[in-house]
Amino acid sequence: MTIANSSDYLENQFLIAMPQMGDSYFSNTVTYLWKHNNDGALGIVINKPLRASVADIFDELEIECGVEEGPFRERLVLAGGPVERDKGFIIHDAGKSWESSVCVTDEISICTSKSILEDIAGGNGPENYVIALGCAGWDAGQLEQEISANTWLTTPASNELIFSQDYDKKTQQAAAILGVDLQQLSPAAGHS
Repeated sequence: MTIANSSDYLENQFLIAMPQMGDSYFSNTVTYLWKHNNDGALGIVINKPLRASVADIFDELEIECGVEEGPFRERLVLAGGPVERDKGFIIHDAGKSWESSVCVTDEISICTSKSILEDIAGGNGPENYVIALGCAGWDAGQLEQEISANTWLTTPASNELIFSQDYDKKTQQAAAILGVDLQQLSPAAGHS
């Protein structure tokens, strides 16, 4: 088994589904990759909104809103991936830490704690956040094989894009970071 250098890992990167993506769950998605090492990878799809709002999550968990609920009714919860769909993942500004917060970068953390939701509902949470149900996971070497098969395009993550609520445009905007227009790409995979 070859041990990869930490520079070979893709943490804090976007995975952009290529047009030939065969998996209907990931078709036209952008996934924020927050963990990648010899054991595999974890990410959260950031552009697949559910029909549930943040306020619905508060209701389900019996969390009282201490601030006006209007914004929470408009902000959607995302389908973060097909793994652990009943578990909430919150991508948020780093700085303040909650019980299960994991720092990805100096600016971004991931949390699974109910206490962050209580703080968000009370107006004491992070300024920027994304709430997703479920995550995406890859076994050791699986993501690398998928990238080699031209299933994913990778690009450095953009905090602005992570927290944007313009879900329909995120795939094109993520590709534009590299100067790529996905509509101009052939759906047929190939290597040069």
